[in-house]
Amino acid sequence: MLVLTRKNNQRIMIGNDIAVTVLECRGDRVRLGIAAPIEVPVHREELLIGEPRGDAKSALRASSELESPFFAEYA
Repeated sequence: MLVLTRKNNQRIMIGNDIAVTVLECRGDRVRLGIAAPIEVPVHREELLIGEPRGDAKSALRASSELESPFFAEYA
C-alpha cells in the first residue's frame, strides 16, 4: 500500500487517466473527487460488500447516487 500526504486541491494520479483530488478535510473526514473514464467503475467499498450504512433512507440515497447524472460523469 502506498501512503501519501496531500493537502486540499492536490491530486493523486492512478495511471494516465484516473485523478483523485482532495477536495476538503474537516475533522476526521476527507472529501475526495475522482475523475475516471466512464468504463472504469468507481464505487464506495460498503456498496460492494453489502455493509449496512444505517437506516433504509441512507441505503436508498446511496443507491440513487449511483444513477445520478453527476456521478455518471465521474464514474
